[in-house]
Amino acid sequence: MKGVLEWRLAAWVWRFGEHEFMGFSIAFSNEFSYNFSMLEFLIAEVPKTRGELEFELQRVRGEIEIRELYFSQMAAELQRRDRNEDSEVSDKTTIDWLRHNCRMTQQAAADRIHVGEKLAAMPRTEDAFYNGLIGFQHVAVMARTAVAVEEKFDEAALLPLAMKYSPGKFYHLSLRYRHTVQAKKVAEEQANLADQNFLKLATSEDGCLMVNGVFDPVSGAAIRSAIEPLAKPMGMHDYRDRPKRLADAFFELTTKNLTVSMQVTSSMETLLGLVGAEGAENEFSVPISSKSVERWACDSTLSRIMLKESVPIDVGRAERVLKGPRRRALMARDKHCQWPGCERPASWCDGHHLVHWINGGETELKNMVLLCRRHHRMVHEGDWQLVKTDEGYAPIAPSYFSPWLPRGPN
Repeated sequence: MKGVLEWRLAAWVWRFGEHEFMGFSIAFSNEFSYNFSMLEFLIAEVPKTRGELEFELQRVRGEIEIRELYFSQMAAELQRRDRNEDSEVSDKTTIDWLRHNCRMTQQAAADRIHVGEKLAAMPRTEDAFYNGLIGFQHVAVMARTAVAVEEKFDEAALLPLAMKYSPGKFYHLSLRYRHTVQAKKVAEEQANLADQNFLKLATSEDGCLMVNGVFDPVSGAAIRSAIEPLAKPMGMHDYRDRPKRLADAFFELTTKNLTVSMQVTSSMETLLGLVGAEGAENEFSVPISSKSVERWACDSTLSRIMLKESVPIDVGRAERVLKGPRRRALMARDKHCQWPGCERPASWCDGHHLVHWINGGETELKNMVLLCRRHHRMVHEGDWQLVKTDEGYAPIAPSYFSPWLPRGPN
């Protein structure tokens, strides 16, 4: 009846480490959206000392965890009723209802239903939860595993792992456990995930390539194993953050030991970098700057189409500028990228002309040096200079470079 105030008193105890928290809350229905225990957070002040702050974080987290368990039991009951009700059949599932009405992700909603459904089959897990030995995320992983392995679920085998490790590590170990009890099903699931791999390539208005894709766990592990070693900070003046290093590593990996054959249409004025010259053209790119063409021409397979007043006057063969015995001699001499502090192996490097052949430089060893793709790009497009000295090679930064840039996190 409207106007009648309904309420419920709830008491709870939560143990976390050496601390024990006890609380009471009064929840009202009808017009009231929040209960009294929630209102305290609207007027609460942030603790002043670190000790008080840590204690309050644990206390609040404990209250949230208790409510999560209660929420999971209600979600499971809603799932049970949805399955039993034959009237007013809807194409929306219980998970859909939770996603839209409780503002949750699909995985979070599914986890709550699984916890509520499997809690009765995990009495030791529930007891460990109430005693603060594991958290709600541990319980969610336990429930997810119980749903997956069904009658082969062994709480006694998993609970010690949950009490020892973080939820993330425990999830990884639960996958390992799944393989021990149902290897065939896990193999089928991984095969199905591999069938769903995709990669999309799109070009933005400014010519940048946008990459979007998903790879199954096995393929993903192989890709990361190849990319991660290349994404570490390298050499002097490496101020890239991790996303930038991963992007550079991805490019380096896809072009390693691959003679990239490109057809470039350019005028002589563009190659010389003269003012007023148009950019060079390539099938998959917007107009290309003379600096990039200059770098490609250092040590790539480049088919050139030279223009004069828009008429082709020279069509060159696709031929690597530095090849054969000369390239092998350069690799034997330098052994790795010669940028100070960089040790990218020779097989990952380009041959760079100290004086470019466009400007009359010779393709002889005395005018050549090995540079990895990143440092080769820094010299050409980044306006850095690499000067040969008696001690080796010295990089000279462009005038606009700030030496006080913070180094990106590892």
